[in-house]
Amino acid sequence: MRRPCKVAAALLCLAVLLLLYLLAGSAAPPPAPSAPGPLPSGIPGRCDPPAPRVPSAVSLWCRKPGEQKHPKEPSSLQCMHLAVVACGDRLEETLIMLKSAVLFSSRRLCFHIFAEDSLKPEFETKLKEWPSSYRKKFESNIYPITFSVGNAQEWKKLFKPCAAQRLFLPVILKDVDSLLYVDTDVLFLRPIDDIWHLLREFNSTQLAAMAPEHEIPKIGWYSRFARHPFYGSTGLNSGVMLMNLTRIRSTQFKNSLIPGGLTWEEMLYPLYQKYKNYITWGDQDLLNIIFYFNPECLYVFPCQWNYRPDHCMYGSNCRGAEEEGVSILHGNRGVYHDDKQPTFRALYEVIRDFPFEDNLFQSLYYPLQSRFLDTVHTLCGRIPQVFLKQIEKTMKKVYENRVIVYLGANHRY
Repeated sequence: MRRPCKVAAALLCLAVLLLLYLLAGSAAPPPAPSAPGPLPSGIPGRCDPPAPRVPSAVSLWCRKPGEQKHPKEPSSLQCMHLAVVACGDRLEETLIMLKSAVLFSSRRLCFHIFAEDSLKPEFETKLKEWPSSYRKKFESNIYPITFSVGNAQEWKKLFKPCAAQRLFLPVILKDVDSLLYVDTDVLFLRPIDDIWHLLREFNSTQLAAMAPEHEIPKIGWYSRFARHPFYGSTGLNSGVMLMNLTRIRSTQFKNSLIPGGLTWEEMLYPLYQKYKNYITWGDQDLLNIIFYFNPECLYVFPCQWNYRPDHCMYGSNCRGAEEEGVSILHGNRGVYHDDKQPTFRALYEVIRDFPFEDNLFQSLYYPLQSRFLDTVHTLCGRIPQVFLKQIEKTMKKVYENRVIVYLGANHRY
């Protein structure tokens, strides 16, 4: 009888020890949450003192958890800023681009539309025709085409009409901290919120972000034909450009004009005068020259954020789009309006024709799938998942948010 008693006593001791161990573990304080990584100055969310020459308004981004909003916080810091330049026949393209932005984005948008005088009343009229449920998601400002330095007519005729206006955004929009510039022929296939978050990935010297002009140097335009300095091995495409305007305004840029640095505004016209006989793509070439001499100032984002026909018309060469889907579609070379790339045209026309308050799956996603069946004879049309992946994901998120809001509003205890 003694052996069973000893075994029982040993088991009892083990149980007591285990209970004491568990009680000690539950009493221990939980580990402190890891602090978020630092954010560059001039970026929304940073709470460190602003860098030298950064306006004090930037510090208004910084509030401690639970602290009330600063009563004097300017409205320009409360939304995501989107800029576009529209001249000539670009009214419809611009409106479809803006439509794609408001369809999916969560946060409020501030549109900065630079347009010829004749287009201003048309923009105002068309935007007022949108349903109130979408109009409340944005505010719009329409500006005339202006150039602060140099010859205005030269700038206006540089490459595409008025496109050089983008070079002057840091000078004109003095109260805007950060901005996303896009060409008129861009379509958003996911919320702008997602590319806006890339501002937080800038390091202490980066002040702008663009995608490469090409993924393969051997067939890239700049690597084969450029007669001026350009960024990296393939150059940059400026159709989608994320900018920290605060940093741009306060930076002295290295250049090929003088040994010392120049501000952004001081540099533009002399740089154009020096290289105007060598540039082909206008303001995009000037941006390539600037970042050739200041590569540390640029954040390069992957090709799915500026997806163009070059990424699929010779075979798929944008790995990011293959893995994640196209985030921003850039239909350059007029492919929305001809039959050269029917996949791009299908996306443009389906978003154009989508009735704002209709069912997204029924009136946008399914028509896209149907239209894509007619494009399989092209290399771009053979990879429909690349074009549909993000837009499907975005629509699901929109519906999930609406269901949560609906249930929250109608829940009864």
